[in-house]
Amino acid sequence: MLPNIQSDLSFNGLTVLYSIAHQLASDQSLEKTMNTILQTLESKAGMKRGIITILSPDNQEMAVDVASGISDEEKQKGKYKPGEGITGKVVSTGRPIAIPALDMEPTFLDRTGARKGLKHSDLSFLCVPIKAGDVVIGALSVDKVSVQDSVTLEGELTFLQAVSDLIAQAVLTRRKQYDMIHALEEENIQLKRTLESSGKPDQMIGNSSIMLNVYRNIAQVSPSSTTVLIRGETGTGKELVARAIHEKSQFVDGPFIAVNCAALPESLLESELFGHEKGSFTGATNKRIGKFEAADRGTLFLDEIGEMSMSAQSRLLRAIQEKEFQRVGGTDSIKISVRLVCATNRNLELDVKEGRFREDLYYRINVFTVFIPPLRERGADTLLLADYFVNKYNNIHNKMVERISTPAIEMLSAYHWPGNVRELENVIERSVIVCSGAVIEGNDLPPTLQIKSVSQQGKRKDTFENMVAAYERLIIIDALKDSSGNQTEAAKILGTTKRIIQYKVTKYNIEYNKFKRSGDDSA
Repeated sequence: MLPNIQSDLSFNGLTVLYSIAHQLASDQSLEKTMNTILQTLESKAGMKRGIITILSPDNQEMAVDVASGISDEEKQKGKYKPGEGITGKVVSTGRPIAIPALDMEPTFLDRTGARKGLKHSDLSFLCVPIKAGDVVIGALSVDKVSVQDSVTLEGELTFLQAVSDLIAQAVLTRRKQYDMIHALEEENIQLKRTLESSGKPDQMIGNSSIMLNVYRNIAQVSPSSTTVLIRGETGTGKELVARAIHEKSQFVDGPFIAVNCAALPESLLESELFGHEKGSFTGATNKRIGKFEAADRGTLFLDEIGEMSMSAQSRLLRAIQEKEFQRVGGTDSIKISVRLVCATNRNLELDVKEGRFREDLYYRINVFTVFIPPLRERGADTLLLADYFVNKYNNIHNKMVERISTPAIEMLSAYHWPGNVRELENVIERSVIVCSGAVIEGNDLPPTLQIKSVSQQGKRKDTFENMVAAYERLIIIDALKDSSGNQTEAAKILGTTKRIIQYKVTKYNIEYNKFKRSGDDSA
């Protein structure tokens, strides 16, 4: 609700407030919007040297966040403890303060030095708290030409408080962003600690929390001899999980035999699994052992078990129950000791209900289930896998790709990956092949990555303002990578000035030094 502005003010308070409200609703970045508001206060309300001071998350210090009419160096000087100076007093008490003439106020510090050379007797100072509900999170202060009339000064203080109320929510958004980043950093630290003790398989890549659960499942089931069912979409790496289980099991010294049940015709599947005797069918010119015999004292991995025929399912069930079988066309029973690991991307429960899969076999293989998440749910694992595949195909194709550009990383992160890890590997191999330099750019990726899926069209993960700010940060980081952390060179790459790059590096808290090469001290 807009306040009642005194009629004797020298400006139209309501008009200014509506203008500020409109600016807050714009698509500009938060900092640019705040600067625009301070400029509006100066041009339309005669309130100069406006400063927004924000309390640190630990409530120990206030620092100038946005300021009008003072340099970056002066902003860096503007740090206060709660209760220190006029600004500190406003923050600690939550009450606005108006000083008719600065030369009469001994507690006024002017720590920024912005008023150096100005006559303090000619200036009034107004400072109001910025509140999120009842919690003070900062202060808004301005200078005015000295006002001795207490009614007028009170009216302007009321007006400034209304402005503070309008921007409080925007400032609170920044605080929430900080808290979120801090929480993510803490979560990442905890995740790394947990990951180190979880027994992550050496050949598996990914640090996401959802994959951490997969690693735990592998560690839990591997020492036993129980049958394992691995479930997940096509391309998620089910065979990799099966191999990890084998390598951590008591059967590690035996063979690992993999059979893709979907790749074999029904007429050959039973022979492939159980072997056959000479002359048992047309073309059986020699005796042949099957995969069960080959996997004795090791692990047999049956991929796409849901594609197996009902006849083969019956023979498999008996082999699991009795731990013995007969070759096709044979009469002798062959005993085996095999660890069975199965995998499927099908809904076996539905297949059982509709008669396509034996219920008794389902319960035999579904003793311990490991669910493999799709790539789209694995967060930053996509980038870890992409880097791994870059190195892999550099060696295979004799290329010298050093990294993936930040815009290309954004494309990889935004894609929905219906083909999962297998599709990602194919995309990176193609990109390594077509890449003409040391960096994979966005145009090296296939066109499919530049088009959103129908289900994702129109969806946004954040506000326009935050997404633009995030993209701006990414292209600056990419330029700093290309310039080895040299901000002058990064500015040239982006067609801007070093001053702007330095400002953005500070704004987005970019650690440009980590991009420097050893022995390079340039900035």
